[in-house]
Amino acid sequence: MQDVSAEAVMQDESAEAIVAPTPAAGTAGPLRAYADDFAARAAARAKEPEGLRSLRERAFARFAELGFPTMRQEAWRFTNVGPIARTTYARATSRAVAAADVAPWLYAGAAHLVFVDGVFAPALSAAGELPAGVTFRSLREAIAAGDPAVAHLGRHAGFDDAPFAALNTALFEDGALLHLARGTVCAQLLQVLFLSTGDPAEPRVSYPRLLVVADEHSSAVLVERYATVGEGETLAVPVSELVFGPDAVVDHYRLAQEGPTNAQVGLQQLHCDRGAHPTSYSVVTGGSLVRQDVRAILDGEGVDAILNGLYLTRGRQHVDHQMYVEHRAPRCGSHELYKGILEERSRAVFNGLIHVLPGAQKTDAKQTNRNLLLSNEALVNTNPQLRIFADDVKCTHGSTVGQLDEEAVFYLRSRGIGEEAAKSLLTYAFARDVIDRIKAPAIRHDLEELLLARLPKGDVVRQAI
Repeated sequence: MQDVSAEAVMQDESAEAIVAPTPAAGTAGPLRAYADDFAARAAARAKEPEGLRSLRERAFARFAELGFPTMRQEAWRFTNVGPIARTTYARATSRAVAAADVAPWLYAGAAHLVFVDGVFAPALSAAGELPAGVTFRSLREAIAAGDPAVAHLGRHAGFDDAPFAALNTALFEDGALLHLARGTVCAQLLQVLFLSTGDPAEPRVSYPRLLVVADEHSSAVLVERYATVGEGETLAVPVSELVFGPDAVVDHYRLAQEGPTNAQVGLQQLHCDRGAHPTSYSVVTGGSLVRQDVRAILDGEGVDAILNGLYLTRGRQHVDHQMYVEHRAPRCGSHELYKGILEERSRAVFNGLIHVLPGAQKTDAKQTNRNLLLSNEALVNTNPQLRIFADDVKCTHGSTVGQLDEEAVFYLRSRGIGEEAAKSLLTYAFARDVIDRIKAPAIRHDLEELLLARLPKGDVVRQAI
């Protein structure tokens, strides 16, 4: 086994410059707890397949080289993870969670897997009777059983420039596997629920993992949901890998709904083969700091990808979306619509890049980010970008940041609607543009109810619609 520890790190008083040198003997500072955790799991790694063991070692070596990102790095200049780096997190050990705590986060009729602090909880799960060709199980069990779908683990979710993804790859214990065999159509809603458990006595960290492999001509709808139980500070470091084969059609919904003392820094990687039609939504309504890197590789001709998102922030929440879509093949389409509603002193970041490689002719790509500020103290940094190396493409991008239209408010007030209700009605209409695009009725209804509950005079809005 290679030496993957890191030498002493340096930290300045601003808590923004935390640097990790290349691996060497001895470990100190922010990386120490993670190096100790990695060393403590040596016996567990010895029982894993050689390929996975090697992957973990390379991942931790890379994490030790990169260290925690700083605000001096372009991709992180609006998001400060210094507080995360300074905090010593204990690995969350799964504790008993009552079915009553889980029930509010489950969709009725969905086949569901529940993970508590990243570890499968069979007593809380109910996969039910799924069609032949659908594998929906614990990733740890699949690894132990030699499931061939596990060969995709880590194949596309690179961590060379992603320290948190490297950390997850090195330290995850368990996860969810969804494998759709060739030609399989799953009509039943599938849900993976990742619960973090807080402990007032100590900050806790977990490493959720999701692997989705959709073979040729397969189809399914999957919900990936994050929530918390209990009080206390938590950090979730999730990685989701979605691999879509030729002509696969998968609707994927990722809902981050943690509590106000819970942070999440994750990576979502999509790899799309010829003719695939993936749809992926990112919805953030909770969490103290939520950073989501979404990377989509369109690697076959005729891919049509939809990547939409909605974030609702309040208090001092900070939400950061980093989007990267790479067009490698001709005649592919990618369409992104992200909308944010910011209240009080919350912050949001949207940084998107559409990269069209040479030869990816007939590309049709659109990236849009729109933000509604409901407070003079709310702030958003948005930066959509295009990088095009083909000459026969149709690519557009744009962003807007603004407040409610006073003329529209005045118009509604002139029709007998109170000022607060008028503003709530316009805010609801702004968010509905994304919500109405959601095909799954249960998820669409859930988000509508959540939005109405957050809006002042939500009952008036409900009557108006």
